[in-house]
Amino acid sequence: MTKIGWINFIVDTIFILFLFTIFPFQLGHVWRLVVLYALIQVMLGRYRDNVLLIWDEIQKILISHFCFFIVSLLFFRITQWHEVLYLVLITFIAAFFCLLFSRYSHIWFRPLFKKNVMIIGMGHTAAQLASTIEHNRFALMDVRAFINCNNSSLLPHAYQQEKIVEADNVFLLDNLEQIVQKEKITTVIVAIPQLVSSDIEILMNILGKMVNEIKVLPRTESLVTFDSRIDDFDGLLLISTAKSEISLFSCFMKRVVDILGGFVGCLMLIPLYWIVRHKNHKEGDFGPVLFKQTRIGKDGREFTIYKFRTMVMNAEQKLEELMEKDPAIREEYLTNKKLKNDPRITRAGKFLREKSLDEFPQFINVLKGEMTLIGPRPYLPREIEDMGDFYYTIIRMKPGLTGMWQTHGRSDVDFKSRLELDDYYFRNYSLWLDVTLFIRTVKTIIGGSDETAR
Repeated sequence: MTKIGWINFIVDTIFILFLFTIFPFQLGHVWRLVVLYALIQVMLGRYRDNVLLIWDEIQKILISHFCFFIVSLLFFRITQWHEVLYLVLITFIAAFFCLLFSRYSHIWFRPLFKKNVMIIGMGHTAAQLASTIEHNRFALMDVRAFINCNNSSLLPHAYQQEKIVEADNVFLLDNLEQIVQKEKITTVIVAIPQLVSSDIEILMNILGKMVNEIKVLPRTESLVTFDSRIDDFDGLLLISTAKSEISLFSCFMKRVVDILGGFVGCLMLIPLYWIVRHKNHKEGDFGPVLFKQTRIGKDGREFTIYKFRTMVMNAEQKLEELMEKDPAIREEYLTNKKLKNDPRITRAGKFLREKSLDEFPQFINVLKGEMTLIGPRPYLPREIEDMGDFYYTIIRMKPGLTGMWQTHGRSDVDFKSRLELDDYYFRNYSLWLDVTLFIRTVKTIIGGSDETAR
């Protein structure tokens, strides 16, 4: 249990004791229930150092409190209805309090308990890792240094051609020991996926004497996911690959949620349609409010997608004209399949896109069963060739109204990265992942950005 884990444990236990004293339970029950609550929280890993995201903490809190409620009913003589109701209220209040205190304790005590982190690498992976740490205060990490492994006597075969990280705290690998001491580094993360095992072993041997914790971002090529299993086969480490299909229960629950969400979304679409229509007419745009387009669905079947029209009429024709006149625009579109500052977007369309409201008519597709609330991006038929092998993974699920791409960068993510995110979503799918992506989508719509730290 970590130091901040002890703080959370003590505060949570005192709070649950307080709740049981203000509700009329028998005194013997109170102490046994408090002990049971504390044991379940510890046994389910609530206070360990392996929780890096607030989403993981929420999941652990929900599971631990649900288990506490069920075990309390099974093993204690709580037979009166008012006591059952009190237990329900106590469980909900305790879970909500634990979530709030866990979040804010990581903020309040961050200066005391944060880890000074050194990142080995200066490429895209290192930059992405540093950005995630910067926007994720819950992990209690503070990046103090990056290490450039190029031209090093320690790793003569390691070389990063693409240098993304441009900062004052980039140092040479040969000065590793001095930097660890100067910056008081406690955690090192190796963020060069292309390193071979012999290079990683050299780094482990060097760093093992200097720091308490070493983490590695491996090059897995999608073979290892959160559903992979590590087995000890009589001294040999075996990794069982990820699932290839989503369970029938998950499919059923996903469809139930889609029907409910699609129905509510279509009701909300009605007033939004008339608002957008009114705004377009004020700007002198009397074209159709909705835009229809053919997209790729599950198993490669094509379907008609509905969106709010956010561009001027004859947008495809004007795109061809723009690409013909400006080679830079042609290169940008062919690379990313979209333009960052697209001159074809209307004033009303710009607002709809910023708030992700242009996707609202897709609730119709969700209700029809052609799409799902959370899923891969609905790609265009002309993009199949550019999708490569990712195509065969992505079409195994219905396309989603929102998903990994929309909550992990949106317009700042290039085409290949979108494919990788959608591939990740399929290989690591769970109902909980849908919940976290839904919450992040709501935060994006309300706040215009997504921050894992807040």
